[in-house]
Amino acid sequence: MDLTKSLADVVAFVAGLVAVLAAFFWAGDAGEATQPLLVLGTLLLVSGLWGLLGAGGASSWVTAAFGALLVVSPWAFGFDGTAAAAWTAWLTGAVTVIVGLWTALQTRAGTPTRV
Repeated sequence: MDLTKSLADVVAFVAGLVAVLAAFFWAGDAGEATQPLLVLGTLLLVSGLWGLLGAGGASSWVTAAFGALLVVSPWAFGFDGTAAAAWTAWLTGAVTVIVGLWTALQTRAGTPTRV
């Protein structure tokens, strides 16, 4: 089992879960934030779950791209003035980008993937 890849899958799953739950609980008052948080959170949730279940999952580059979309979504969809929704998108997206890029670069650098 590649622990680096499974860490990225766990982070993607948790970040997606937080984004989806945010749309219903603490960011529900921002109507324009609901759809981006639900869609991007679901994409992260599914890609993380897919990898955790051993089906290969999305590559770390794709996971990092989903995280980057989540980071820019408050400005792109106009909910940067809503603190709870915007901070949720920025934090979950940033963590996903960092872990996704770290995993992708570790894999690319030739780090042993099997123990």
